[in-house]
Amino acid sequence: MLTNLRIFAMNHQTIPSAHINNLCCYKIRASFKRLKPYVLLGRNYSSLPGLIGNDIKSLHSVINPPIAKIRNIGIMAHIDAGKTTTTERILYYSGYTRSLGDVDDGDTVTDFMAQERERGITIQSAAVTFDWKGYRVNLIDTPGHVDFTLEVERCLRVLDGAVAVFDASAGVEAQTLTVWRQADKHKIPRICFLNKMDKTGASFKYAVESIREKLKAKPLLLQLPIGEAKTFKGLVDVVTKEKLLWNSNSNDGKDFERKPLLEVSDPELLKETIEARNALIEQVADLDDEFADLVLGEFSENFDLLPAEKLQNAIRRVTLAQTAVPVLCGSALKNKGVQPLLDAVTMYLPSPEERNYEFLERISRLLLPFADQHIEISSLTAGNIALTVGLKHTATGDTLVSSKSSALAAARRAEREEEKQHRKNNEAERLLLAGVEIPEPVFFCTIEPPSVAKQPDLEHALKCLQREDPSLKVRLDPDSGQTILCGMGELHIEIIHDRIKREYGLETYLGPLQVAYRETILNSACATDTLDRTLGDQRHLVTVEVEARPIETSSLMPVIEYAESIHEDLLKVSQEAIENGIHSACLQGPLLGSPVQDVAITLHSLTVHPGTSTTMISACVSRCVQKALKKADKQVLEPLMNLEVTVARDYLSPVLGDLAQRRGNIQEIQTRQDNKVVIGFVPLAEIMGYSTALRTLTSGSATFALELSTYQAMNPQDQNTLLNRRSGLT
Repeated sequence: MLTNLRIFAMNHQTIPSAHINNLCCYKIRASFKRLKPYVLLGRNYSSLPGLIGNDIKSLHSVINPPIAKIRNIGIMAHIDAGKTTTTERILYYSGYTRSLGDVDDGDTVTDFMAQERERGITIQSAAVTFDWKGYRVNLIDTPGHVDFTLEVERCLRVLDGAVAVFDASAGVEAQTLTVWRQADKHKIPRICFLNKMDKTGASFKYAVESIREKLKAKPLLLQLPIGEAKTFKGLVDVVTKEKLLWNSNSNDGKDFERKPLLEVSDPELLKETIEARNALIEQVADLDDEFADLVLGEFSENFDLLPAEKLQNAIRRVTLAQTAVPVLCGSALKNKGVQPLLDAVTMYLPSPEERNYEFLERISRLLLPFADQHIEISSLTAGNIALTVGLKHTATGDTLVSSKSSALAAARRAEREEEKQHRKNNEAERLLLAGVEIPEPVFFCTIEPPSVAKQPDLEHALKCLQREDPSLKVRLDPDSGQTILCGMGELHIEIIHDRIKREYGLETYLGPLQVAYRETILNSACATDTLDRTLGDQRHLVTVEVEARPIETSSLMPVIEYAESIHEDLLKVSQEAIENGIHSACLQGPLLGSPVQDVAITLHSLTVHPGTSTTMISACVSRCVQKALKKADKQVLEPLMNLEVTVARDYLSPVLGDLAQRRGNIQEIQTRQDNKVVIGFVPLAEIMGYSTALRTLTSGSATFALELSTYQAMNPQDQNTLLNRRSGLT
């Protein structure tokens, strides 16, 4: 996996080679199979983790320490933010090295390549292992230069946590954004370290604000600097209300004192710290239900009484949930703030056992509901209805089980029963409870926040609302970059809009409501396309031939077929890329940019040059499919609604006349006591604003109900009118 990963487990003392090999093989993950040979450096190293003198304290604890005490972390940042210097200080304070290295002197531990030492930059990732206060830390120092982004990528995908280092005078820089997005991709919890607080122009406030605005992250200020630039001399621990001051006479930063803040000696600093701590408590309470209950219960009157341990536990939970990032500060070059950073790594970043993606649900409390009131209960038996707290990743329709093992065991039992009784009803599958059938949205409109700064808040609100209401869909327009809100009707979107305002305090702006059309084709069409690009030294060449044809059965997704001439080995390697390209092409039809349905795509030929990336294959297939769709005769499909209008006899005629103007198709008229019930179909585009019109026609006495029936082909005249209106010709 990380073939160029470098491991440093050398010692100046003589250790049996078998022991060295064992130690070196235990690194970031068991998947690190191939490692570089050790490189002897002109540096003095202290004992290996777990070693004292010539004796091994516990070989088992060296190779297999308790998993809860392991931290696999990466150091990531923009170039020159101070990653390698920070790593060097970490190794020194942990006792891994006996002297401080310097990037400018070319004698740091992790930058040992000649090119790295000449240029003073990290080119390849390097790993080191050390102990800190009873924890085993496996650390990878990653490059910050844009040319070596791949190094960061392949490291992050196997790490459990990361420390993002920032230049406090620059804040978020170009490569910071890149590595942050990579960490987002791999869902890695992070800590932010604002380095170079001693540098001219350093600004704690500016750096924090850049994290908030550019990275769209929620910073948790765990520390405050004491002074900035030339006046920087220490920091305040906001959680414990203590100040940390480094001895100015110390050359290596090992000596510092931790003192509680007192009203007598530091009145202003204490006041600022209390305000920051209260803000931190409120921020964490907003993100963690368990902590919110604690704060609102026992400590609502006085946050000062809240124990630091309780706050630290809550900060850890929100960090692991990746809903916020702890922010610390210091100056690695001037040997200030690194030890508290190490404490934060062990305290807030996850162990390997806490990075299990297979199962995400964890129930913390059960509640018996009484409308908006509830009572906590300890257990729940079958047949009852209850509320639960703590499910952050579930959505409507999910099945909850006590554990993954119990679910698998139940499935195996069900399969055995089937075999015994020779049944074919697939009892194992029935272990999953029935979900909900979610209808496709038929209306959509753009939604925008009051300012760009509020976009993350809007995204959070929409994400929460989607979990509650699966019929609400949100997507990003690839052309305009606008957020598109998709719902089941005018009222649905109106309610969502109002909830965003009331529950999340956001004044959003909605664009005009539009109908969600679809497209299809009426005949077959073939197309051929070739993509030929050279990126760097690599040529990417793909030639594709596809056929698009209509199918009779209704299908939202394209039916994908392969000609017999397609080589099986090539298909095995490229099938995912091919199908991604086809699906991508069918998302936007040639007429309105609406999804294409009821089509089959057949791949007749595929030629791929060696070394061509799957991304290029996917892009070429997508472009070829779009060509074929454009060649065919095209048809717009519009949503047709089932309509039921209940109206008094006296108003029946004007209602029928109005529906005729709306292209309505009346199926039958029933009698219901003194009223008439009109049942029929009407295109959704014609029913917009119908509620107001019906009230006007019937003096407010009629009611109606709508439900999506199907998508039907528009007649040529109506289709041309729609296309002209969309193109601005009418």
